[in-house]
Amino acid sequence: MLAPTRKGSALLAAATAVLLTAGLSLDAQAATGAVRYFSLGGQEFRITDPPDNTCLTLQVPAELIANQTNRTMSTYSDTNCANLIVSLEPGRSAAHIGGPRSVRLVG
Repeated sequence: MLAPTRKGSALLAAATAVLLTAGLSLDAQAATGAVRYFSLGGQEFRITDPPDNTCLTLQVPAELIANQTNRTMSTYSDTNCANLIVSLEPGRSAAHIGGPRSVRLVG
């Protein structure tokens, strides 16, 4: 059996650190793109590169909402993502669906 060398041990430690860091960063993914929504009066709001699996409260009830991200977006009638209205695949939008108050993107 060969004994590990200092150089080999250092490389192994560095590789392990890289793998652990890469694994941890996967848990903090974010959608790419934007959630765009409009108030009843037509004012536009935008959430750019929203985090995955996080309930996001909208600033106003959305009269029109568009999922311009690469993740599926669920819309909710309350501010804590409890009462699902509809889920929108990437590139889809919806209007007149009861004024969503929060969204969650699923990665």
